[in-house]
Formats: sequence, C-alpha cells, structure tokens
Amino acid sequence: MSRIFQKRGRDKLRVIAEILEIAKDGALKTQIMYRANLSFTQLNEYVRFMLKNELLMRVISNDKAVYKATVKGLDFLQRYGEIMELVRAEQNNAELAQVGHKKEFRRESTK
Repeated sequence: MSRIFQKRGRDKLRVIAEILEIAKDGALKTQIMYRANLSFTQLNEYVRFMLKNELLMRVISNDKAVYKATVKGLDFLQRYGEIMELVRAEQNNAELAQVGHKKEFRRESTK
C-alpha cells in the first residue's frame, strides 16, 4: 500500500471531513474548534476555505454565527467516506496477502 495513506496525523481532506461531520446540523466555531482539535488559527483557515468553496454556510441563530454543512459539503462528506472505505479495504487486502505470504513461506521453509 502506498505510504500516502499511512501518514501520521491528519491530512487536510480528513480535517475538512471532520468539520463537515461536526457541522452537519449546525455548530458554533468554538464547538468545531474543540471537537476537531484545531487551533483558532487553523480553524479560521479551514472555515474561510470551506465558505469560499461552498462546503459550509454561515447562518445567524439567536445572535450567534452557526456554521452548517451545505448540500455540496454533505456530498463531499459522503464521497470522502466512500473513498476511505476503498482505501481501508485495500489496506486489509494487502495485510491479508502479506500474512498469507508469510504462512506460505513458513510452510516452504519447514519442508
């Protein structure tokens, strides 16, 4: 499996997906920041990007800015989930193949 999927930490797409998951039904900036484990600066960069690309929308509710995933954002979230399922399946297949290869090697070496 390619190392691109084995990086430590989170890549930007994963952070965007996490923010969208948190904001599905609407969330305050501080709620997003704490639940996504982002600094205030990081959060603002992501929110700015996501607003600009219409993944999030900002609505005023009870005099507070609430951020909510848009239809486009929910579509991104679904597609991201599907892609991650494919990646996990590929990783599992690679691990199973590796285990099978090791078992076959052990059988050959004991003959």
